[in-house]
Amino acid sequence: MGTYSKIILSGSTDGEGIIVTGLNPSQGTVIHTSVTGAANSIDEMWVYAWSSVTTALELSFDFGVTTATGSRFTHTITGDDKKGLVLMIPGLVGRNAKVLSAYATAVGTVNVFGFVNRFAS
Repeated sequence: MGTYSKIILSGSTDGEGIIVTGLNPSQGTVIHTSVTGAANSIDEMWVYAWSSVTTALELSFDFGVTTATGSRFTHTITGDDKKGLVLMIPGLVGRNAKVLSAYATAVGTVNVFGFVNRFAS
């Protein structure tokens, strides 16, 4: 029988927000590195973002991106103190040490928060 645990994003310190400091894919800030191990072990990632600026900016995520494979997706977010955290990744599943990283069009203006539901066999 497998196990389930709720853990913090590996790029976070003690569950604190991760400040996105990269401006492009090669400078991406690591948000989470997926579980390694048995074939049935997976990480279900839930990621939220908050922007400290009131102008629109792009926040991009790379998941498992190499020169030929992986996924890249971009969100446009606008800071709004009344809006709070905005869901960016609703349960994307990963394994085999795939890395989720983020970069934005403005350095240090986006904080990323979240958690991982880890299913291990």
